[in-house]
Amino acid sequence: MEDLNAIDAFSALAQPTRLTVFRLLIRFGPNGMKAGEIAKEVDVPQNTLSTHLGILVRGGLVTSRREGRSIIYTADMDGIRHLVLYLTRDCCGGNPKACGTLVEETIPSC
Repeated sequence: MEDLNAIDAFSALAQPTRLTVFRLLIRFGPNGMKAGEIAKEVDVPQNTLSTHLGILVRGGLVTSRREGRSIIYTADMDGIRHLVLYLTRDCCGGNPKACGTLVEETIPSC
């Protein structure tokens, strides 16, 4: 992950509604949620939610797929993994094992 990608991801989360939506999608895992269900759950108009979801998608934190007439949104676990790896890449002066379980759980090679 490049610096600008990380900045996009953090910017996407730096707003209360988007952070709430992101955390909601994390809870629903790979099944995700329909856009209308998300709007009801977070009590946001659908057109406003659409803007927020677009920002989360561009930030690499959320993906979407079409199922019939519905769009299903899910947390992008690969994007999240890349962001966590970006944050811990230089942990403890290049000795990730010194950082403990945080890095050991997120970096498979540890």
